[in-house]
Parts: sequence; structure tokens; C-alpha cells
Amino acid sequence: MSTTARRSPLTDWTVVVPVVALVALVFSWGRDLPGFAVALVALCLAGAVLAAVHHAEVVAHRVGEPFGSLVLAVAVTVIEVALIVTLMADGGDKTASLARDTVFAAVMITCNGIVGISLLVGALRNRVAVFNPEGSGAALATVATLATLSLVLPTFTTSKPGPEFSTAQLTFAAVASLALYGLFVAVQTVRHRSYFLPVDTGQGPGAGEDHAKPPTARAALISLALLLVALVAVVGDAKAVSPTIERAVAAAGLPQAVVGVIIALLVLLPETLAAVRAARRDRVQTSLNLAYGSAIASIGLTIPAIALASIWLSGPLLLGLGPIHMVLLALTIVVSALTIVPGRATLLQGGVHIVLLAAYLFLAVSP
Repeated sequence: MSTTARRSPLTDWTVVVPVVALVALVFSWGRDLPGFAVALVALCLAGAVLAAVHHAEVVAHRVGEPFGSLVLAVAVTVIEVALIVTLMADGGDKTASLARDTVFAAVMITCNGIVGISLLVGALRNRVAVFNPEGSGAALATVATLATLSLVLPTFTTSKPGPEFSTAQLTFAAVASLALYGLFVAVQTVRHRSYFLPVDTGQGPGAGEDHAKPPTARAALISLALLLVALVAVVGDAKAVSPTIERAVAAAGLPQAVVGVIIALLVLLPETLAAVRAARRDRVQTSLNLAYGSAIASIGLTIPAIALASIWLSGPLLLGLGPIHMVLLALTIVVSALTIVPGRATLLQGGVHIVLLAAYLFLAVSP
């Protein structure tokens, strides 16, 4: 890996920034921040994102793929789930659809935004981005199944009025989501690990990185701890600025769902940057692992957590998507399948995914 990955994590800014961002979180938690404080917290958030990407790469180089992608995806999602539950506990009925909005936003951002940007970067460097269709196809199938079971079916079930699951249906969705997530992780890391390894094209600056000396176990453990600190700071600082975001959204007359979109954009920044950097090093498969792994973790861990939290959370839990979002989800799945099956993609495929993300963001603002 790069010289940055081999350098001791105790010697550079990546130690200081997560700690400062965490301190900013402590002092801003539960407070109504003035404008300058919001700007300061946002600056800390941006620094924590960059630090998280650095430490994720150090850990990834130590443990190898696909474990490195899994570490970042799971860490981000676990903290994202905590953020969603916290906001729902504080927000009452107005946050009834927050879990749905945030999870769906994560699916669209990962499957179209991260995938699209990664394919564009990979194709720009080598004309064609190359990846393993076996692993990426399995991940996409898991995303499609989880999204349909958890976000589409509630719109059509009849046990409860509105886009809600009954208690039994929510329990089934939670168990099924957790089981599918566990099965995917087992396949990705043990039984068919080779399907998720980068394709060696022998081109680009990343061609010889597999032979670079990995960091020591001590350096990797330090980076793992700092990665968790940085991610807690990212999500916590995002929550700290969320009241300002909510007020701005309301003042602009935008739908409440835009809040979920902004939260998802903030918490997925570390994975987006890590995926782009992997694509620049001709490791498009690593980028796809991050994208689809994040989507799977977002649904597979959020739905069980929300099911448990619903025991003490008051108010409805709206999970079912509306017609516009179901159309976008169906189109995303079809286009993604056509992108993944050949195992090769050009600028066109990347551009199509970016347009789909742009359509989602535009319709979120102007439904």
C-alpha cells in the first residue's frame, strides 16, 4: 500500500483530528448551536471523514480484502443505526419515516453514487473497469432481496393500515435481514472469498500494491481504534448539526425526507472516498465491495435494530416506499444487474448510475 499506510498512525494528523472531532461532539451534544459553532463542528466532521478513510486503508492493508471493506462498512453502519435510533427516540411522530428515508437513501447512494463514481474513475484510467461478476452479482442479489422485503412489501401488506408492518411481519423481516446478512458475510469472507478479490489487470499504480509491506499488528490495532473514534465523531457530529439541517429544510419548504438524504450523504462520506481511492488504484472490485457491502449492512443491521427499538419507541414505524421510490429502486436493480453481469464496465455504465442518483436527489427535493 502507499507510504501513508506504512507510516505509524501515531505520527501524523490522523490521530489528532478524530480526537478533536470527538471533543467537539462532547461539547455540542444536545445543545442548540449558533452558526459559528455549526461551522466548526462541520469542519471537524470533514476532518474525521478523511481520518476514517486513512485508518480504514491501514486496517484493510493489514487484514486484506474483502475483510478491509467489511470492517469499514460494518463500522459505519453500526454507528449509523445508533444515530437513527437516537433521532427516532428524540423526534416522536415526525421521525416515523426516518429509518426508511435514511436506509433507502443509503441504498441509492451506494448502488448508484459510489458504484457510478468508481466505474467512472476506473474506466477513465484504463478505458474499461474490470471486476468479478460472481461476487458483485451475489452482493447485488442480496441488496435487491433485502430492499424488497424491508422497504417494498410494507406498502402492500394489509395487516396494518399505511406502509407499516405488523409486529409479526416486522419480526420476520428483521430475522430474514439478519440471516441474509450473516450468510453474505460468510460467503464473502470464507466460502467464496476469491469472488470478492480485486481483478489483477497488471496496470495502473496499484498493480504492485499487493506486495507492499503491510503495517504491523500494533499499528493496525491503533488504526482500528482510531477508525472507530473517527466514525463515532462523524455520525455524532452529523447528529449535532442535524437540528440546523432540519430547520434549513423546513425553512426552504422541502420534504422531511430530505433530512434522511442529507444524513446518509454525511455518514457515507468515508466509504465514498475510500471507494474512489480504490478505483484510482485499479481496484474496482474493492470499490464495489464497499458499495454493495454498505447497502447490505445498512438494511441487514438497521431493520433488526429498529425492530428491537420499536418495543420502546412510541408512534408508527413507516417502512414502505412510495410509488416514485419503488420505480427508482426497480430501475436501479435492473441497471445494476446489466452493469454487473459482464464483469466489465465503461464510462457509459458509470454515467447511467450517476444519472439515477441525480434523479433520486432531484425527486427527493421536488417529489
